[in-house]
Amino acid sequence: MSLFYVNKNAQDNGDHEVHSASCSYLPKKENCHPLGYHTACSTALTAAKKVYPKSNGCYYCSYSSYTAPE
Repeated sequence: MSLFYVNKNAQDNGDHEVHSASCSYLPKKENCHPLGYHTACSTALTAAKKVYPKSNGCYYCSYSSYTAPE
């Protein structure tokens, strides 16, 4: 299980990125909304979408939940 966060600040395309606590691209703590512990980034993404409907996995730490911007 890993601890996940979603970035409170949206990317240029409007997505809020989901990161694991160990990600080197994790935003500053004040910009992170905690999602709790999850066994997979897919369940963390589901939790993030309850807070920010337009959420996406981080390319680097949550690649299996990452969707390339159009």
